[in-house]
This record gives sequence, structure tokens and C-alpha cells, in this order.
Amino acid sequence: MVETIARFGQQDSSFKQAAIDIVSNTYDKSRNQLGATDWKNDFYDDEGWWAMGWIASYDLTGDAKYLNTAKDIFEDMTSGWTTPCSGGIWWDKKHTSIAAISNELFLSVGAHLANRVSAQEKEHYQNWAQMEWDWFWESGIVNGDSLVNDGIDQTSCKNDGKTTYTYNQGVVLSGLSELARAKSDGGLIAHANSIANAAMAKLSPGGILTEPVSGSLDEQGAQFKGAFVRGLATLNGNEGQASFADFLKKNAASAWSQGKVNGGVIVDRWQGGSSNANTASHAAGIDVLVAAAGAS
Repeated sequence: MVETIARFGQQDSSFKQAAIDIVSNTYDKSRNQLGATDWKNDFYDDEGWWAMGWIASYDLTGDAKYLNTAKDIFEDMTSGWTTPCSGGIWWDKKHTSIAAISNELFLSVGAHLANRVSAQEKEHYQNWAQMEWDWFWESGIVNGDSLVNDGIDQTSCKNDGKTTYTYNQGVVLSGLSELARAKSDGGLIAHANSIANAAMAKLSPGGILTEPVSGSLDEQGAQFKGAFVRGLATLNGNEGQASFADFLKKNAASAWSQGKVNGGVIVDRWQGGSSNANTASHAAGIDVLVAAAGAS
């Protein structure tokens, strides 16, 4: 949510000061509640989401405290690079699983930091991001359809074959796009384009992004599509494609055209047919509206 608000503030000048105030308030209050942990906990993906939110907050405000916070979180994430699969980070500090999302966030945070720190620091973050991507690609977690499955089986160290959630197609786009920008490496963009095109073709019936699960989406699943469109928007901002812009605009129009719930909350399924809505579905809806507004 912090990332969504910060990104909105970057695009809407009339909303910018309000976004800055919300981000600052969130930072102060969450830090007071978390105390000495400073946004670190037992789950590396949680840490990665916080780090991405503070990087977006730095982009919005220019306040170095947000960037420094993201750097501190990233260093804690590096401690997860102890899996039995020749690399990658664990999903959690109890080492129960190796998830795609924790590794994608590790890639994305490292790559984003590489583009925002001093020249002296850049190599550190760029090297970590490249090492993560090399492992990610070689692990086989990107399947034959160019979609990312949910994780790696820690016994066989092979793709677990589980659900290709939309957020696992989106976070990696952001990471690859930022790493490509850091290194001026078009090959990384080619990988990102392949995943993006696969998601638009295989996870978007009728051209509308759809979570590949049945039934209503809970407050976790309802936010996944938001992560995808944020990643696609980052990729499109790096090397724009008409197909990406058209996809974002079509999805935004469809999401907005559906009946709202409880006075204006955007529903979980952007093609309609659902009256299920919650904080996460609304945040994802805002994400697609913001992404479409910035697409060209």
C-alpha cells in the first residue's frame, strides 16, 4: 500500500503533498509499533515489500531516510542466501520453503537500489541483483510457457509446478527492468518481455488480467494483480511497447467500469461478475488506474 500511495503521488501533482504526508505518517507510526525491528521480521518477502515501499517513498520525496531504510532491509535479506539449491533466498527465516516472490523481491530491491545509490555503492547492489537473476533463471522456476511458478522444491531444487500467480509475473518485470537500466543490458529486457507477453496471453482471458484461481479473492490474492501492473508499468517506462500500454489501459477501463461496493470500492475481478471487494482489491484497482495513466 505504501508503494501504491507513493507512486500515485509521483504522477498526480495535486495529490503529491497528501501522499507525502501519508507516507511520512506511515513511516513514523509503523516504526514506533515495530520498534527495534525496523521493518524486519521472519519473512523475507514481507521485508522486500517494505523495502519497495520505502524506495518508492524516496522517489516521491527525495528524503534519504527512506532509501537508507530500504538499504538496511536489503542487507537483512542477504542473510537468506543459504538455501540448499546453490543460491536464492529462503521465503522465511525458519527455512520452510523457497518461494518465487521472496527471490523476485530480492532481485527488485537490489536492482532499484543500484539505480539510486552513489557510484561507490552501486556495484554491491547490482552484483547481488545479477546473482539473484542468474540463479532464478537457471533454477527453472520460469516454466516452458515463460510463466513463473510459485517456488522451488527444496528437496529436488526444481520448479514446484504450483500456481502461476499474477504477482509472480509482475515483480520480476520490475526487477529485470531496473537491472537492465543499471547495466544497459537489453538481454534482461528480452527476458522481461517474454514473461510479460506470456502473462498477457495466458493469464488474461479476453485481454483482462485474471488470477488463475477459482472463487472470490481474499485480501492477499486480491492485491496480486496490482503487483503485476506495477511491474509492467516499470518495464513499459524503461522500454515502452504499444501492446503494454494498450493492455494497461484496457484493464484500467474494465476495472473502473465494474459496479463498486460499499460506496466506491473496486471489486476483485476486473472483467466483472463479482461483488467481492476489500482494501486489497481497491489498492490493486488504483494500481491499474495509475499504471494506465502513465502508459504511452
